[in-house]
Amino acid sequence: MSPNWPRFRKQMGQWLLGMIVTQYGWSAGEAVIATSQPLAAEAGAWALERGGDAVDAAAAIQFALNVVEPQSSGIGGGAFFLVYRAATHQVYALDAREVAPRDDTPDQFSHLGYLEASTSGIAVGVPGTLAGVEALRQRWGRLTLAQSLQPAIDDAQKGIVITPYLAHSLQSSRAALQPEALALTRDVQGQVRTLGQRWIQPELAHTLRLIARAGPKVFYQGEIARAMVTAQRRTRAGPAGQGRMSLEDLAHYQPVWRTPLEGEYRGYRIVTMPPPSSGGVAVLQALQTLAPFKLGTLPGLGAGDPDEIHLTIEALRLAMADRARWLGDPAATPIPLEHLLSPFYLAQQSQRLERKKRMGDMLSGTWPEGTNTTQFTVVDHEGNVVSVTSTVEAPWGSGILVPGYGFFLNSELTDFNLKPQAGAGDPGANDVRPQCRPRSSMAPTLVFKDGQWISAYGSPGGVSIISTVLEMSQDFLDEALTPEAALRLPRYAVMDAQGHTLVEKTLAPAVVDQLRARGHDVTVSEIPLGSVQWVGENPQTHERLGVADQRRDGTVIRLLP
Repeated sequence: MSPNWPRFRKQMGQWLLGMIVTQYGWSAGEAVIATSQPLAAEAGAWALERGGDAVDAAAAIQFALNVVEPQSSGIGGGAFFLVYRAATHQVYALDAREVAPRDDTPDQFSHLGYLEASTSGIAVGVPGTLAGVEALRQRWGRLTLAQSLQPAIDDAQKGIVITPYLAHSLQSSRAALQPEALALTRDVQGQVRTLGQRWIQPELAHTLRLIARAGPKVFYQGEIARAMVTAQRRTRAGPAGQGRMSLEDLAHYQPVWRTPLEGEYRGYRIVTMPPPSSGGVAVLQALQTLAPFKLGTLPGLGAGDPDEIHLTIEALRLAMADRARWLGDPAATPIPLEHLLSPFYLAQQSQRLERKKRMGDMLSGTWPEGTNTTQFTVVDHEGNVVSVTSTVEAPWGSGILVPGYGFFLNSELTDFNLKPQAGAGDPGANDVRPQCRPRSSMAPTLVFKDGQWISAYGSPGGVSIISTVLEMSQDFLDEALTPEAALRLPRYAVMDAQGHTLVEKTLAPAVVDQLRARGHDVTVSEIPLGSVQWVGENPQTHERLGVADQRRDGTVIRLLP
């Protein structure tokens, strides 16, 4: 339980007759919010109580996360939004991913190491989160932008109590690389802020009030834009590390409405993000590749079974190989999605898997991908659903705090290939290209059965997002586990086509030994993998469920109808 819980309950007191705060629970007709942080969940509930729908709640949650989880997401970053509208049964995908500046070039990272590149302005993409929230709000929102910002403004101005996950993140050296970041994340004695301390962010409160008063224009064309352009010229890698974002880049940023990616699996319809997300493609590929090997075909397979983990690792390796070669921004190079997701191709891929034997090497490993992302999920009383994964990439993004404005700039451009890959039969789909978006693993996902929505989820975690979303899908759709039981299982994550695999400490040592005996490269992760935030509905009773992952400060709020 988070140390700021008493304050949270006190603030929520006037609602307690119509609201339940829990880790999970079922009830009919409820609005349900699942987030990685209790004050963010409170912000979403605040919006719903004032007549907003799921989009308004998502806006309030995202702004609040900039205050309570600035290491993971915020207005200096980007996001993917998946929206289900109950009245029309339509799903919409909004891409608010960061964009490479107009002056970027494919070789701009070639002579830089990952660490120096990701902590310099050259890694900063044009932020998209605010524009994405505004696009959603303009289309469906019922509250004003100022209303959506109010909980975040209050928390930044009055201060928040540092929770366990935030306290751990504050230990990162990236939180203190720049003088302004050091002043924000350290106390007056210069010590790292710790669990239970109150943290006030007046500059961020000022920024959010500016946006509430003047709208997104002040961020993309006004004084905040000018401050961002100046800040991203900072470099820890000499002149090659200076950012190239211009006022023109900011002024011309637009989120993109995309056609959601869909796949059928065992009678379920799975809807997820299309490219530049690679996560949705990889999850759908892996599920189909594994279909002949799952329960009912090979008795004895089940959650945590070493045979199932072995096969899943192998299927993910195949998906990672396709990801490395073909996936990126569709504006950069055509992506052969029809081939990559065709039943014939995936049946061929499935035939490459063997129950007891590891495939040979396929491709070399890839550069690191940031893990500091966040997921939140909302269903409102009317059944509208929003599943959001948002990010600033690495912990605290680039480590560059915009002076006077209190938010961190992303390091998203290191999600591009750091060395150009185009040539020799490789399209270089994820090479740096101006005005294009780097490949992402983020995969907010919706599941339908017989035309009815039944669940929405996603996870943070960089490349490990793909494995986490796949495992949650397996546990729920194949193993018939309850979501809360699935969240308690130990996780593993395949990081590249070579099969470098991270496992949580709670995975049984005997299982790890069996995987290694089959030739898998397994490393026990020092940190938990992912943080799934799940909401769902029973299609027969229409009871709704929320489940929050306790790998972070997960919280579910249920608002009675």
